Parts: sequence; C-alpha cells; structure tokens
Amino acid sequence: MNDYQASELSPAPNEHEGETMGLARRLRTELRKVVFGQDMVIDQVIATFLAGGHVLLEGKPGLGKTHLVVALAHTFGGQFSRIQFTPDLMPSDVTGFTLFDMKSQTFQVRKGPIFTNLLLADEINRSPAKTQAALLEVMQERQVTIDGETIKLAPPFMTLATQNPIEQEGTYPLPEAQLDRFLMKVVMDYPSLSDESQVVRDVTSGVGLSATSVDQLYSPEDIIAAQKQVREVRCVDEVVQYAVNIVRASRSTQGISLGAGTRGAISLVRVAKAFAYMAGRDFVVPDDIKQSVLPVLRHRVQLAPELAISGHTVDDAIGQILSKVEAPRQ
Repeated sequence: MNDYQASELSPAPNEHEGETMGLARRLRTELRKVVFGQDMVIDQVIATFLAGGHVLLEGKPGLGKTHLVVALAHTFGGQFSRIQFTPDLMPSDVTGFTLFDMKSQTFQVRKGPIFTNLLLADEINRSPAKTQAALLEVMQERQVTIDGETIKLAPPFMTLATQNPIEQEGTYPLPEAQLDRFLMKVVMDYPSLSDESQVVRDVTSGVGLSATSVDQLYSPEDIIAAQKQVREVRCVDEVVQYAVNIVRASRSTQGISLGAGTRGAISLVRVAKAFAYMAGRDFVVPDDIKQSVLPVLRHRVQLAPELAISGHTVDDAIGQILSKVEAPRQ
C-alpha cells in the first residue's frame, strides 16, 4: 500500500464528526421534500454553498430554480433576495445608493438586494456589462462600496445566477474572466416522467410544494462553521496534482480553444473537499475530483469552432480529458 492509501483511507478522529458530517445529508433530505427530480442539482448547489462559492445555473424556465433557492434559505433561517436582470438595470439597483434625508440633513445609505444570504440573479446576461460587473465584483470581494463607504456582506453569502442561452437576442454574454468567478456551472434539465407526474399531482391536488414549508434545521452560524470544516478537509499532494493535471490537459487537448486557468484547479480542490465532507469523510479521494470536474470546468473551457460544428459539446471534451488523465491509485 502506498503512502496515499495508508494515510488517507482511515480518517483522523474528529470530535465534531457525528454532529457536523450529517449537516449536508439533512439539508439534502429536506430539499428533496419540495424539489423533485433534481438530486444532482441539489447536491451540486449544496457543495458550492459549503465551499463558499457561487453557482451559474443554466436551464429552461419553470424547472424550480427559485423554488430551490428559497427552500435552501429556509433550511438555515437565511435571508433571500431576487434580482430580475433587465437591460435597464443599473449597478445601484444591485448594490444600493445614498439618499439625502431632508429631516436629518444627512446622506443615508439605502442597501440594495445584494445584502442577503442567498441571492438569485435571474437572467444575468440580460443586463449590460457594467451591471454584471457590479454583481461579480461583490461576489469576489464580499463587500460593497457605496459613495466611498465600504460595507461588508454578512456571511454566509452565495449568488445563484441564471442565464439564457447566448443565442437568444437581447443577451450580453459574460466574459471568460467573469465566468471564472463562478465556482460551478450547474445544468438543470427536465425531471423524469415519474418525478414530473408527482409534481403535477401534488400541486394541482392542493397538497402544494411550498418552498417555505421546509423545516429550519440550522442557523447561519452553523453554515459558517460547516464551511470552515470543509476548508479543513485534507487533500494530499497526489490528489492536488491530479486536479492540476486535469486542468493543464484542458489547455493542450486538440479541439479546445480555451482551457481552464489556475483558478480552475483551485476550484476543483475546493469542490472536491465539499463532496468529501458531504460523503462523511475528512479527506479527499480521486473520485471527489472526478465528481467535481464537469460542473467546475464546463464554463471555463471553450471548444474550437471545428469541434463545435461537428456536434460535440464541452461536456464531451471534458469527459475525454478525464478519461486520459491518470488518477492516483487508491
């Protein structure tokens, strides 16, 4: 047995393990009570939340994106805000502004909807670059500057941004540097026949699937503590090198015009730690990296025109890379 196997197959004792490792499982179980047929999406959103990142969600209308975010906010008693991005949306509509109060003869700060725990940014590519940049800057810095006054956002904070297909008219594609700010790109597809039938039956029979009906299981402080424990999940050098090798392969693979940068490798390890935590482990295994590759890299990789025309997708190209990069032995 090599050093990787000997040191990692037996997790170190953790006095909080029984209490904390069940957090993700309980969140998942609670969300599945009101969101059917989207188990992978639920897991990826929870992983991003625990890793302290942001999600770019792509999917058709009416699949429950808002439903999922509202339900997640209720599970830990967090605040929820929604911004509908439109061509006339201004940066101050997102971040807030100062207003002169005649009564007190002073300028008062009016905080925008960005001051929340979970933010749903609907159709982010409907707004011009200046407004997009205002949101993405806050996502990166976790603070807002309004007329020279810097205000920090209260943790935990996650943005879940949806976007329309770029082919539609009236959209402003996000530049690669801004796409890179999202930890994951999650693709939400139609549910299975049985799940979709259950949703229709429940809603039309009066049973309902209210997102606010989920139980509050935790507090914001519990989520912050869990995020700290995710950061402390161990990842040995061999597994880190595996993540780096995958990212480097994306830059040299034929048919890919733009590969992932170093932030992509960092994101792979961060998400893998979250998946390990969700599996009840305090160490990362290569399968955690594999589970993270598609949602972490699909928005960081671009196909060459000749490959795109032939009907291949980014997910296909990433799958080929993953099959060629050798994983550490377990």
